[in-house]
Amino acid sequence: MRRPLIGLTAYAEHIHHGRNDLMAAMLPMNYVKAVHATGGRAVLITPDEPGTDVLESLDGIVFCGGGDIDPANWGAPRHPATEADTVRDASELLLMRAALEADMPILGVCRGMQLMAVATGGSLHQHLPDLVGHERHRAAAGTDPLAAGSSDFGRHDVVVEDGTASHRLFGRALTVNSFHHQAIADPGEFRPVGWCPDDQVVEIVEHPGKSFALGVQWHPERTADLRTFAALADAAARDRASVA
Repeated sequence: MRRPLIGLTAYAEHIHHGRNDLMAAMLPMNYVKAVHATGGRAVLITPDEPGTDVLESLDGIVFCGGGDIDPANWGAPRHPATEADTVRDASELLLMRAALEADMPILGVCRGMQLMAVATGGSLHQHLPDLVGHERHRAAAGTDPLAAGSSDFGRHDVVVEDGTASHRLFGRALTVNSFHHQAIADPGEFRPVGWCPDDQVVEIVEHPGKSFALGVQWHPERTADLRTFAALADAAARDRASVA
């Protein structure tokens, strides 16, 4: 039996490779390795030519981390610290809404979790330091947490609501890595079920009406704890088997 086919939303960026400057589809390999390590087969979804037909070939999808979501999507002016990725916004909002409509297994990681809220009518805090008064949800200034070998993430605890799917997956508490400055304000159709106990920033959301739609604010692909990806792969395999 073939592995569940898991889509990964990717960037399209200009890069320098050898003697060439070119536009490339890009995503840290940690995402790909996390999907493969948990029984899936990863395919990249680039943001050019936005459309939802790709979902017809997939068994599940991961909305990956990346740049800020444009506050125009929830009718707010842009904060000076916001660096929006409007190209990904256009593609991924289409994909998110279509995947939810189809009840496809979905995992949202960092930006991907925030996209879950925005796609279903919610909103974000644009700059957490303005809200919580500290920078502990992201790496120290001047570091790149996604660079190879980097460990410059923020770290903090997350507490999980009893009786939820996330509680069954993670237990009552866990320690996570963190690199973000936007965060969920209004979760839209999603239900917050995990928080940072220090400041109540939302760290986990679930969709109460879908078979598997989980968002986490941290970066599990950068850790040895791949329970989120394993849960997605299991849900994708069950979903495919149910329609076989």
